[in-house]
Amino acid sequence: MLALRLWSVRHARGLGRAYTGLSKVAPLLAPLARLVGMGRTEALLIPVERLAKSTLFDCRMCGQCVLSATGMACPMNCPKEMRNGPCGGVRADGGCEVRPELPCAWVEAGAGAKRIAGDRLAHPTPLLPAIDQRRRGASSWIQVLQGRPDPAFQPPVGQRITPVPQQGALEAACNSGRLVVTVEVAPPDSPRPDALLARAGLFAGRVDAINITDGAGGNCHMSSVAASAILAAHGHVPVYQIACRDRNRIAIQGDMLGAAALGVKNILCLTGDDVSQGDHPQAKPVFDLDAVSLLHIARGMCDRGEYASGRKLQEAPDLFIGATANPFVPPYADRVANLEKKVLAGARFIQTQFCFDLGPFVDFMREVRRRGLHRRAHIIVGVGTLKSAKALAWMVRHVPGVQVPSLLLARLEGARDPQREARRICIETIDALAQIEGVAGFHLMGHRNEDTLAEIIAECDLRRRPRLHTV
Repeated sequence: MLALRLWSVRHARGLGRAYTGLSKVAPLLAPLARLVGMGRTEALLIPVERLAKSTLFDCRMCGQCVLSATGMACPMNCPKEMRNGPCGGVRADGGCEVRPELPCAWVEAGAGAKRIAGDRLAHPTPLLPAIDQRRRGASSWIQVLQGRPDPAFQPPVGQRITPVPQQGALEAACNSGRLVVTVEVAPPDSPRPDALLARAGLFAGRVDAINITDGAGGNCHMSSVAASAILAAHGHVPVYQIACRDRNRIAIQGDMLGAAALGVKNILCLTGDDVSQGDHPQAKPVFDLDAVSLLHIARGMCDRGEYASGRKLQEAPDLFIGATANPFVPPYADRVANLEKKVLAGARFIQTQFCFDLGPFVDFMREVRRRGLHRRAHIIVGVGTLKSAKALAWMVRHVPGVQVPSLLLARLEGARDPQREARRICIETIDALAQIEGVAGFHLMGHRNEDTLAEIIAECDLRRRPRLHTV
């Protein structure tokens, strides 16, 4: 099955042309289908469609076929069922984060799409909506028969300009022209907030916001929304991270409203890590949405005052909405296209994965500037430090999407004081990144290493440094 799936991607151009031709001819049969009855016609089409598409594309019959937009690679082969990929956990060899023995479905999709249209990257990336679960098992061919051959794309989300008096602290910092500083803190494994507040207190006056992770790595902690609300109540500026892995669209929208009611102004939309690497590998992942569809829904709640269902809210939340990007994993050439998709879906700020390798990031930002994305969203680069080469090597093996050059690992291994050397490397990286046009600031990470992160922020004096280029 995999061999035929890969064959279809390699021959995407021919299959795409065949589909275009058939989609023009198929509506001629619509009168006959109406005579038989559309319900009966669909019942006749379903087994034929399932056999043909499962053979060629390993199709899962989602009822909302997007093969013409995804290079003849079915995105439902992604274990996270991402409709707008790839995720940030693609392995260095292009393998799937969840099933490393298989190629990433979205790496396949990118390759096939380029065969269909070589200039694909010159055009806006289509936004595919979240799956309508009612359509599973239904025929997509019946829609082609009725003259609807193209996937239903979501419209791009327009710019959102918040009046200055209504801007939260993070949004105001992003618009200030200086470098923005955020830091990541994991919630506690306790119902008591003391430890969380003590760690957050290290950054008082030093950062513009504190990210609260949401079950990072598939590990269980206090909920991100509760920890974010605790920080907000004690005068901190939280960024509430929302992972699609654990909740469906009903629960996520309810949590966003709850967060807004508790004083949280900033959210970060994530697809989420694979559960198998966490402390509950027996858990069932949800992945009802991906980061892009979540962005679209969140902006709909804020901009139109509507739930994903279209039902009106009594009052719209006012949230500063962000997303993530990972320039350091395959498919490298398509990572900016994935970022563009998130910006089109409504992201207003972007935080990247750890940057340990400047080369790929320089290339990434060159394309970001070419497309003008740094003027539409604030790019905040992920940097950080760990206490030893062993800890860093562990992160490379277990944290999806983290890539570290072998020379950097060797430098740490050979250092007399690895922790001090790691701190020096982080400062050098920050100084180099600050010279790249379009970098809006830095997001510092380092599990249970808050003391060192606070020292790095103070030494670099980041919040007093202007950007090389003002968005």
